[in-house]
This record gives sequence, C-alpha cells and structure tokens, in this order.
Amino acid sequence: MKKRTVVAALVVVGALALAVAQAQGTQAQTVPTQSMSSAGVQRPLSQTMQPSVSPLAAAFSADRYTFNLIGFGRVGYYSDTRGTGRPLVMVTSVNAAASAYELRPLFEAYRGKRPVYVLEWPGFGSSDRPNIRYTPELMASALSKMLDIVGQNSDAQNPDVLALSLGSEFAARVAIQDPRIHSLVFISPTGLSEAKTPAEIADEPKKAERLYGILSFPPVSATFFGLLTTPQVIDIFLRRSFEGPVDPGLLSYSVQTAKQPGGVYAPLFFVAGLLRSADTYTELYTKLSTPTLILYDRDGYVNFTRLPELLQAKPNVTAVKVTPTKGVPQFEQLGQVTAALDAFWAGLK
Repeated sequence: MKKRTVVAALVVVGALALAVAQAQGTQAQTVPTQSMSSAGVQRPLSQTMQPSVSPLAAAFSADRYTFNLIGFGRVGYYSDTRGTGRPLVMVTSVNAAASAYELRPLFEAYRGKRPVYVLEWPGFGSSDRPNIRYTPELMASALSKMLDIVGQNSDAQNPDVLALSLGSEFAARVAIQDPRIHSLVFISPTGLSEAKTPAEIADEPKKAERLYGILSFPPVSATFFGLLTTPQVIDIFLRRSFEGPVDPGLLSYSVQTAKQPGGVYAPLFFVAGLLRSADTYTELYTKLSTPTLILYDRDGYVNFTRLPELLQAKPNVTAVKVTPTKGVPQFEQLGQVTAALDAFWAGLK
C-alpha cells in the first residue's frame, strides 16, 4: 500500500509538470486579492494578542497566541518571555506542512534565556487558512505586525530575527525597509542558487501563474494535495532535509498540520512558485544592510552557488557551514548551530 501511494503521488506530480509544459496559453484561476498592509499601529498588548483557538495541537509546550492581520485574519505564534535581553523572533519555512515544530529545537534552546517568539505564516500552523491569494507581501506584513507586538514588550530592544528556508526571503523583504530588525539569521535559505537570465526572470511569474491555474482546479488540487500530504510522501520529502533519520516528532506533526481545514490553499501558491521572488539575489539579498548570518551545508531542494558572490559583495553578510546536515541543522547539529548563533550575536554592537 505504501509503495502504491508513493507511486500515485509521483505520477500526479509528473502529470502536472507535463501539463504545465503544454499549457502555454492557460490562464491562472482568479482568486480574490486581499489587502496586504499591516496595521502598523501601536496598541495595548491586550488588544493585539489573543490566546490561540486553533484546533491544531500545540507544536510544543509554550504560550500560544494570535493577532489579527488586516485583510487576512488571525496569525498564530508561540512565545516564552521569561528570559531577559534582546528578543529573538523565529519564522518557519514554507512547504506543504510548515509549522513551528520546525524550530522546536531552537525554541527549547533559547527559552528562559531571552524572550523567544515563533511566528507561523498565514495559511500554516495555527494561523487561519482562508481561500485567498497568498503572496510574499502578505507574509512580510505578518512579520511586520509580529515586530509591532514584540516591540511592546521588549524594553525598546530591537529583535534578532531567525528564518528558515523560504522564510528567509520574507524576512529579508521586511529587513530592507524596517530598521527594527537588529540582525538576521538565515538557515538554509532559498534564493542563492544559480543566476537566471533576464528572460528567465521575466518568464518566472507567468509560469507560476499557469501552474497555479492547473493546481487550483478543484479535482486536481484535492487529488494532488491529498497524495502530497500522506505520511509516506511527507516522509519522503523530509528525508531530503535530513542527513540521518527523519525526526519522528516532526514527521508526526507535519502530517497533523497538513490535514487541518483549509490546509490546501497556501501550499498551492508555494508549489506553483508564487511565494518566491523572481530574482531573490538581486531584489532582496544584495539590498540588505542588516548584519546577517547564513547557516548552510547541503540541502535537498536548493543549492548555495551564489553564496560566495554574496559574501564578497556584502561585508555585512557572513556564513558558517554546519556539517553534516541537509537543510534542518537545528535537528541534527544543534550544538554547532547554537555555537554559531551565539558567536554571531556576541559580535554585534
């Protein structure tokens, strides 16, 4: 049964890829466009945060809250504010089953030592999952609002922000325009693969829209996402991010979060490529002035071909190779990760 399930999923994925190649004139399905701006208003804490009412079990034992993002709904996050000093805000990756559990090792490592927060992106984890258009701007607005809330309870210290995988692009987007971010850490970030030609960059959004048009057709989306989020297929995808065995807790929780009502909507935008920047390196990373640390080794989904180029061009960016790992070093080499983080933060003014 497991083999048949996996084969069926791969057949669906292959068929969709073929359909995209043939769909030169396909129009993307129209979805409502929502306002993506954060309120940006400082309010009393009791008015901006509420206890979470998500039916999803907590990713770990911690206070869980939500805030309202104008034009979207409730966005969930975890916090432990017992520690003192500069706050640490962590943001997850984006995939079919993204959640705060991805950052559980780091949350446990720093809770009690400093105020720690983990944001769950709109459409994932304990956040609302409405059928709307998900964009990089929406994700960035959620992080901006999270900074509003952290700022109300941080003794005026700007937070360090740590982002995983595609979350790095959203964090960079915010940091370019928001001086409240003291420093950035990107773990296995997207956007550092081989350079694209101008024609490829221009064609990227069109291809993504065509693919979304196919994926979002209800019979296709139900079949595709149903197969994509079976335990067997999630396990296959997670194996590409682990050097050794997949963390069983992460696997179990990924299956749970993927099955939540509305769980299909945001991941389809991710799979189609609509949550990525067409040219992340130029549009985002080269514009960063915030002190930035990149942790990397190997990754089953991206490579870091342009990392040496970025390090040479941006003196504010440094990198540490955490080996042997494949995308989620916080699970397999936590000691190396925290040592690199502590050294980086200690060296900042």
